[in-house]
Amino acid sequence: MAVFSFFKVRKPRKFEHKPIYWDPRKEKLEERELRIKRELGVEKPSDEYKPLIKGTFIEGTSHLKKSIERGDSVDSRKYKNVRLAIILVVLAFLGWFIFLR
Repeated sequence: MAVFSFFKVRKPRKFEHKPIYWDPRKEKLEERELRIKRELGVEKPSDEYKPLIKGTFIEGTSHLKKSIERGDSVDSRKYKNVRLAIILVVLAFLGWFIFLR
């Protein structure tokens, strides 16, 4: 058993987050370019924040990228998943009927 001591109380560990993919010079350069473009009137300032997240997951995965190149839609992928689940249930039932009955 552990013996508790009030004289040597351990301090909790501090949270230290070190970003892996962050370049402060690049971020400052992009902000400066955007500010200069706005001053010159090349780019209009936008008031709302629009993150560039849409489509980044699909670009990072090869199988989803291939399915989009083939022309598969989200609904067709869902249909394929449902069809696969039905086939697995039927095969499990046949396996039970043949071997365990």
